[in-house]
Amino acid sequence: MNGGEDGDQSLSRALPHDLGAERQVLGAMMLSTRAVADARDVLDGSEFYRPAHREVWQAICDLADRGDPCEPTAVAAELGPRRLSKVGGGPYLHTLIQDTVSSTQAGYYAHRLADLAYARTVATTGIHLTQLGHQAADGDTSDLRSAVISAVQEITAPNAHGWPEPTPLEAARELPAFPLPMLPDWLAEYTARLAEQTQTPADLSGCLALAVLAVASGGKVWVQARGWREPTNLFTVIALGPGNRKSEVFAAMTAPIRAAEAMLRDQAQPYITDIAIQRRVAEADLEKAEKAAINAIDAVVREQHLADARIAAERLQELRVPAEPRLFSDDATPEVLTSQLAQQGGRMAVLSPEGEIFSIAAGRYSGAPNFAVLKHGHAGEGMRIDRVGRPSEVIESAHVTLGICTQPDVLAGLADTPQFRGQGLLGRLLYAVPASLLGYRDASPELIPAQITQVYADTLTSLITRLHDIDDPITLTFSDAALSTVQELLRETEPRYRPGNDLAHMPDWGGKFPGAVIRIAGLLHLAHHPHGTRTRPITSDTFACARQIGDYFLAHAQAAYDLIGADPDLADARALRDWIGRTGTHRFTASDAVQSLRPRFRKVADTEPGLRVLEAHGWIRRLPSSPRTTGPGRSRAAVFEAHPQAFEGGSRAP
Repeated sequence: MNGGEDGDQSLSRALPHDLGAERQVLGAMMLSTRAVADARDVLDGSEFYRPAHREVWQAICDLADRGDPCEPTAVAAELGPRRLSKVGGGPYLHTLIQDTVSSTQAGYYAHRLADLAYARTVATTGIHLTQLGHQAADGDTSDLRSAVISAVQEITAPNAHGWPEPTPLEAARELPAFPLPMLPDWLAEYTARLAEQTQTPADLSGCLALAVLAVASGGKVWVQARGWREPTNLFTVIALGPGNRKSEVFAAMTAPIRAAEAMLRDQAQPYITDIAIQRRVAEADLEKAEKAAINAIDAVVREQHLADARIAAERLQELRVPAEPRLFSDDATPEVLTSQLAQQGGRMAVLSPEGEIFSIAAGRYSGAPNFAVLKHGHAGEGMRIDRVGRPSEVIESAHVTLGICTQPDVLAGLADTPQFRGQGLLGRLLYAVPASLLGYRDASPELIPAQITQVYADTLTSLITRLHDIDDPITLTFSDAALSTVQELLRETEPRYRPGNDLAHMPDWGGKFPGAVIRIAGLLHLAHHPHGTRTRPITSDTFACARQIGDYFLAHAQAAYDLIGADPDLADARALRDWIGRTGTHRFTASDAVQSLRPRFRKVADTEPGLRVLEAHGWIRRLPSSPRTTGPGRSRAAVFEAHPQAFEGGSRAP
């Protein structure tokens, strides 16, 4: 009845065990099939200290595997007369049931047996290590270190019994490539050829194609949906590492914009010169009239000169020298970008192969984040800027376009500035996270035919100059069929913001997703009609192309948010998992995590969302609580156990 002791070992005390816990587990298993499953999730039978209990365990498991009941009578029959007598007979099986407190506690006692079995392994390993040490003292030192390493492997190897494979916390997505065929032929052909010639991902040239279209139309074209309208400027951000020839692609895609800008500047220069001359004349007239009024003795003559001065002053107010036309900037602070918007009638773009604008907006120079111009400039809102020592700047409708390529690390670092999400900037960006082609590039790619380059340059330049000459913005509308597909997009997207769905953690971006598709549809419509007929309704085919491009940006936005860590619950779960792996913490409470991860977690309640994510993904499990005892005092805090892979390479991002 008290089996399990080894007479060959001279121990001052018995190895760790708990026969009462063993009886509780076996009794619960004979009472409930649920208890059988709970116990087998933790134990394999070798954890029982008493050999007779191992026999009972095996009989119960054999019955459960066949789907037979596991009550004492069936267990006795499964054991047979000979084995039954060794375990204590049929009455002992009934005693196991009578002593069981509750079948719901099988999980708790099973974990206790697993812990005690591990403790016995540690104890016997310690005895073995002591023997190795004594043998070395007696002169036998042959490969002592290898023997010690072999001896401790059993107690250091992870035990994954009962653990399912954890779900990675990093989204291992197969991200789609930019759908270049959705662009108009003249644009799709050039972007595809440019990607081939430069051996760069199609995402880079494809996203820049939308950006250059937005440069042409931003501030000049709106798209009317049912109940709201959208401007046609975009914020596109491509995350691509160094060595991917970003500057070369940027130079090629923006070349027509530079050419159009130079053409507009040449056209405007005579007018600018004329206004400047007239202004200098008006200044001279004002100065002459003021001096004459000061020197005049006769009151009537003085009043006449004052009238001349007033006329000259009013003339000066009318004669404001316009700024030279500019379509985009490579880099600008928010203050400079605001002034450029005021000078250019509310239209400006930032096109750069680097992501400097984000660090500048985060406060690199000013020390404080400043996103106002980007927020207003994305929505086409008006701005009024008053600064000390400078005249006020009024922008009736601000339109900013971004075409930025940045390092993936910079994109991941956006989470370091909470205002990026708090003020809604993250939700306004259209992300692309393409895979680099480094290591797989063709040394002899096919070059772009000169004709294709010329068609791209001529078409885009014509579109830019035609829209630039429009005084009043135009509004594009949808055909009835296209408007139905817009409503369908809204109906399909709305449920995805609900808790548990794929856009629930990124409502800031998801809420602007339909509007982004509307904007892209407007840009595609303009690109289909670069030389006129822009007032035709947007067709359902054009909107279908915009929808496919929108789905591309949606998939990449989810990957970008994962990279940024914009889902706070998921970010907390990763922080907890990394802490577990870094410190080797096998079991812990929420209080332990708070103490180790301040100031990320300030109280136990702060850890709950992250712990729920870890538990749902299989990285931790909540250990069963101990049987409730009577008496005063609070209940014990929940104890969590970490998955063995949390301490291996599997804990890192795949």
